This record gives sequence, structure tokens and C-alpha cells, in this order.
Amino acid sequence: MTGKTTIPWPGMAIALIAALAMLFAGAGFWLSVVVAAIWIGSLFVRRPQIDQPETVAPGLIAKRDIMRDVIEPLGTPLLLIERDRVLAANFAARAALGAHVIGQDARIALRHPEAMQLLDAEDGTSVTIPGFTGGRSLWQLTRRHIDDRRWLIEFQDRTAESDISRAHTDFVANASHELRTPLAAVIGYVETLADAGDTIDGETTARFHHTVLREARRMQALVADLLSLSRVEAEKHDVPKDELDLGKLAERVAGEAASIAGKDRIKVTSSGQPILIAGDSSQLEQLVRNLIDNALKYGDSAEPVQVSVSAEAKNKVVLRVKDRGAGIAPEHLPHLTRRFYRTDPGRSRAAGGTGLGLAIVKHIVERHRAILDVASTVGEGTEMSVTFNALSTDAE
Repeated sequence: MTGKTTIPWPGMAIALIAALAMLFAGAGFWLSVVVAAIWIGSLFVRRPQIDQPETVAPGLIAKRDIMRDVIEPLGTPLLLIERDRVLAANFAARAALGAHVIGQDARIALRHPEAMQLLDAEDGTSVTIPGFTGGRSLWQLTRRHIDDRRWLIEFQDRTAESDISRAHTDFVANASHELRTPLAAVIGYVETLADAGDTIDGETTARFHHTVLREARRMQALVADLLSLSRVEAEKHDVPKDELDLGKLAERVAGEAASIAGKDRIKVTSSGQPILIAGDSSQLEQLVRNLIDNALKYGDSAEPVQVSVSAEAKNKVVLRVKDRGAGIAPEHLPHLTRRFYRTDPGRSRAAGGTGLGLAIVKHIVERHRAILDVASTVGEGTEMSVTFNALSTDAE
């Protein structure tokens, strides 16, 4: 079918204007010329019509093109299906499924048996398919009616929601386990004392009382850390704006820790100059306290924990806490900030650790838009550093 060719003057004008805009924006002359030439040339190329026999009315063809253009910029993955063939897939759908699905039989494009049920389902029918795009992915597919010939499949990626739900479930299970262990010990020893009455000797009674007190304090520490973690998570989107001297704060917290652990156990290095950052003082005190506490627990008791705050280049401030000890094996480093993660569970519990200290540190670091780094060598020790943005030129 032939006809008179219409010169697309408006399209050519737009192409030339775009080329001039590229020149003014700093693009090269020849690059602008090539782009304009390709653009104008494309206006004279007749786009092939896939699966559009000459018996199809021009109005229907135009409607198809309009629908393609409408769904293309949408962020939700969408497949436009005509009868049983994929007529179009927007950018989000192509990214998820691949561009090859366009023109395919819908059964081949969808691949999964549960997804294929949508081909004969009613409007609004949804299916949720684990592993639809591989791995631990979770997708919800919904059929949306357009007319008697065409319909859409809407894809909703539920993977993140599933991961969050799984994380919450794991957290509750871990927290319950951590609380159940000391609670069982407390109940067991108290029941023994109650049942034995006066028949148990004083030394054994004192030992049992000591164990009950230790386990009760362990539960108290765990509950306190759970509450701290909850508060930090609730505030993580609120960027702190209070001005404070990180050097003085670290010296104060280290002094408090040294008064308990011993003055020779902690060594503080400071420039003596104000090192200002924007932060939440109570949370930063907890951050420094947790890092020092970790270093004291797992470092060599004969070597002091070194705490320093220094101004670095590019307006950065770095807090460092270093110990000399057994160090951490490389395979553990990526998991240290996970809740209840322990490299040595027995040693951690014996030292009174809850498994939440570094998880709290991670959330405080994120709230302050800082960066946490862990460097460790087995047999030599561990250094944990937190890099903050400085407030003043004193930190340059």
C-alpha cells in the first residue's frame, strides 16, 4: 500500500533545536550533528507493525501505540497482552523479565504455572509467586482488564517486604531465645532453693544467689539494649543538628569506662583542639561506650584499649577504638553488626554481651550519616573507626 510521503517538518525542527541545545550544553559539534542526522533519518523510517495484519483497523493500531506510550514511563512493571501474546512491556517490566518477552506467547513469557493461570482468570485476580525472577524474590502478579482483546499483567515486587517480615520474625525468635536462656536459669535455681529449704548449705545457697543475680542482670542488660535499639531505629531518619565536640565527648566516656575497668586499661589520644560535629550527644556517648566495651571484653587484658579522635583531610573527623587481642576472622567481619551475631557465643555470654552492641552502633552511625569501618588481624587485634563530617574548618 503506497501513498504520498509527508515531510515531517515539526519533527525535523525539534531535532535541530535539540542539536543546538546540545551544543550550548557543551556537547561536541560533530556529536550534535550525528544525533540530529539520526533523529531526522528516523522520521522517514516506517516502523514495522508486529502482529498487525492489514485487516486490523487503523484505529486499533493507533490505540495500541497509545497504550504502549502510556505504560512505558510507569515505574510498575506492566505487560500489555493481546489475546495470548505479549504486545508490549514497559521499561520496568523489561528490566525484570528481559526485553525478549515482547512478541512472545504469554505462556512462554510468564514461564511459571501459577502465573499462567492469569491468562484465563477474571479481572483483578492476583497470584503471589516466590522465586519468580530467581533467588529469594517474591512477586505479586495481577490481571487488569482493558477490553475484549487486551489486558495487562501488573507486577509488584514484594521481595523487600518479605525480607523485612522474615527479619522481624528472626529478630523476635532470637530475642525470645536470648531472654529464655537466663530466665530458665533464674527459675531453675530459685525453684531449687525453694524446694531444698533449710537442707541446702550456706555456700551452695550463696553460689545459687550469685547465679540468679548474674542471669537477672543479663536479662536487664538485654532488655535495655532492645529498648535502645528500638529508639535508635525510630529516630534513624532524623538527622541530628546539635553541635558538639566529639573529642571531649570521647574523653568523658573513656574516663567513665576507665573508672570501672581500671585507669591503665584505656588510653585516650586527643588533639586538644575542639573537633565539632553535628550529633545526638546521648547516642554518641552510647556509640563510644559500646565500642570501648567491646574492645575491653575481647581485647588482651594486659594491653590498653586505645581511643582517639582526630581531624582528617576533606573536613572529616575519625573516632578510632583499637584493642590488642585475638582479632576477628575475615569471614565474620561482614556480619558483625547483625543483631545477636557473635563470633564466639560462649565467650560473649560469659563476658556479659547481649549481641546487640554493634547493631546499635550501626544504627547510630547511619543516623549521623557517618561510616563505620572494621579492620582486624587474627592474633593482633581489632580497630573500629567511625568517620563523621566535621562542622568547622578546624577539622580540615
